[in-house]
Amino acid sequence: MTGIFAHRGLHTSARENTLEAFAAARAVGADGVELDARRTARGELVVHHDPRVQSLVIAEHAAGDLATYVPSLAAALAATTGLVVNVEVKNLLEPDEPTYDASGDFARSVVATVESSGRAGDVIYSSFDLATCSVLAAASTRPVGWLFEATDDPRASLDAAARAGLAAVNPYFGLVDAEFVAQAHARGLGVNVWTVNAPADLSAMFDLGVDIVITDDPVRAIALRDRPTEATLRMS
Repeated sequence: MTGIFAHRGLHTSARENTLEAFAAARAVGADGVELDARRTARGELVVHHDPRVQSLVIAEHAAGDLATYVPSLAAALAATTGLVVNVEVKNLLEPDEPTYDASGDFARSVVATVESSGRAGDVIYSSFDLATCSVLAAASTRPVGWLFEATDDPRASLDAAARAGLAAVNPYFGLVDAEFVAQAHARGLGVNVWTVNAPADLSAMFDLGVDIVITDDPVRAIALRDRPTEATLRMS
């Protein structure tokens, strides 16, 4: 059965990537949450999507300088007990990102925090950066998924993902069709798609048999995934 993960928590009722959003995702029955890990100037790990909080660059400030709604990774893990947590490591070599860690220390510190929290058994990792994915795969026995932008062609990277020892590819859902899912599964790779919200798109992903759907609307996704089939109705 396809897992349903709340994108940055249930942020329709709370600010995204906050403890409140994660608690709300659990309350509505999501299988998991997706969250974003970043590193501060002091090496602290916090949860936030963008490289800045208000006007502050996270990588240039201490955690205590940031808005109080920004949780530490450790606090987020404690707040998501009972859920699978997809920790996206925000280590990107892009113009709008102020820092990039080529050493692998950032990724390894994320793994160390997860393992010290006692949550290693129900955490999976992801990153848009293949080198970071490789570090995560080497540092942990947990599944790692390589994220793809909406403009990427993930088909060309399936073999690279398999060679890197990754467990999954995480493409934008609009890039996924039955052939892609079959090719990924044939290589032993899961398919975890983002960010799927429209009912027709959610139904299409369930029909394709993707492994995880990341969505802003887990309530709708759960209802569609668990809807009775025609066969079930005939048997009732």
